[in-house]
Amino acid sequence: MKHIAMIGAGISGLMSALELLEQGCSVSIFDQQQSGQAASWAGGGILSPMYPWRYPAAVNVLAQSAKTEYLRWNAKLQPDTGIDFQIHETGMLIFDESDFDIGLNFAELFQQPMQQAEHLHSTELHQLNPHISAQFQQAIYFPQLANVRNPRLLQSILCYLKQHPRVQLFEHCPIERLELHGQQVRAIVDQTGQRYQADDYVLTTGAWSARWAEQLDVQIPVRPVHGQMVLFKTPENWLPTMCMNQVMYLIPRQDGHIVCGSSMAEQGFDTRLNADTTANILEASYAMVPALKDLPIIKQWAGLRPGSPDGGIPYIGLMPEFDNLWANFGHFRNGLCMAPASARLLRQLLLGQPPDVSPEAYSPARLQRAALAS
Repeated sequence: MKHIAMIGAGISGLMSALELLEQGCSVSIFDQQQSGQAASWAGGGILSPMYPWRYPAAVNVLAQSAKTEYLRWNAKLQPDTGIDFQIHETGMLIFDESDFDIGLNFAELFQQPMQQAEHLHSTELHQLNPHISAQFQQAIYFPQLANVRNPRLLQSILCYLKQHPRVQLFEHCPIERLELHGQQVRAIVDQTGQRYQADDYVLTTGAWSARWAEQLDVQIPVRPVHGQMVLFKTPENWLPTMCMNQVMYLIPRQDGHIVCGSSMAEQGFDTRLNADTTANILEASYAMVPALKDLPIIKQWAGLRPGSPDGGIPYIGLMPEFDNLWANFGHFRNGLCMAPASARLLRQLLLGQPPDVSPEAYSPARLQRAALAS
């Protein structure tokens, strides 16, 4: 069976490794830093695109199975790792009134049963979540939406992979160069000059994916997009639902932590916190749940999303002009919820299996067309 080299150990790379291992492959995973510490760790973990009707169908096709797939993987991995993903089925309240009509009809119009919504008015809204500000007299509620505690998700997957006999994990091992010969990658080379060989190679390098453009002679329009978060600590199960308003969200964890965010800024690979962004997140959070003003902030951080065009449709499949170099990158804001289906599609294409979804929308041939058009 095939030996696969995975360059990048975020959620896309790790889920791809799991899928390939299930088929009997062996996998070598390389990351320039500690595995699972970039955008995959930094995100909120909502198992749905924010306002899914604002995204292309190709994004929602991959995202729709996120909750089901993570429940399945949690059941498989937890007995071996002892780590629960903590999938929290809170549902989501959205207060943006301009989105009510499309939100209420989205599930039926686009055959997305997980996105069934209810229109709540004042009394039932505040019965469901008594901490919501009195300024909100109505909301749409998505009872089936959930969040995953993404640091625990990553810890569990890494624990499983590190003890797997067909996995090699190389952390703090930046891959500097692809050794190319015609339509083949012969090897990958790290910063010390060490060569590593495999049958197939997969780029799961997230926000850093454009670094391969020059070597591959193709345009890769993926850029880092800064996103910032604030973490509150409340009593256990204090906030009963996720909340969303004007693209800002509150995500409650089972133990009382509440993740608040998020922002978008173009500032290269700089992950420093911005005071104005923090103020905007706090203002939005307090507007939704005023009682947060009296609760402690225990942490702030920022991550870099792999910003991409086409509404964040990822690139999944063979890279243009190559026989054994594959892509699974460019997921923008929805990497965590697209990761299980993206990894499954990559596995199916790489192993020549019938794909569950039509792969054309995700084809890296889009990169080739972009290069030809320049």
